[in-house]
Amino acid sequence: MGKKVTDEQPRVYFDCSKCPAFCCSVYERVQVTKRDLNRLAKYFELTPEAAQKRYTKIDRSSGDRVLRRKKDVIFEQACMFLNQETRGCTIYHARPGVCREYPDRSRCAYYDLLKFERRQQDDQTVLPLVQITFREVEKKTVHDENSSERIWEWKGKV
Repeated sequence: MGKKVTDEQPRVYFDCSKCPAFCCSVYERVQVTKRDLNRLAKYFELTPEAAQKRYTKIDRSSGDRVLRRKKDVIFEQACMFLNQETRGCTIYHARPGVCREYPDRSRCAYYDLLKFERRQQDDQTVLPLVQITFREVEKKTVHDENSSERIWEWKGKV
């Protein structure tokens, strides 16, 4: 008797083709590694140095090398490689590692938010605008007589 062949891929609960490309728009920085630069250079038939100069910049706040962005028709800015009509990636096979890993699970929080808001508003065209803001948080554990709970508090602006 032969082995039963099964598909080991987990079920996915999102459809990128029905999303306005939140992940390409809400993140201000998409980090680019040396490997990503080499992949971009090969894709565009450039040297890694030329790809670095043309498609990346140094992020002022972190010092990381990141993809350049451009003005977007829906959000304020988006990845320079986002097709603004189809909302798809124009360099899908050469995209950076961080893009390849996302969302790293069977669900996408942005797609879940999109579906939730469309159900709540009873409007399949509604588009919730999302903005990611990074702030330092202070982690605390609060105890009561029955249990403890870890909480994160935002530090106020100085």
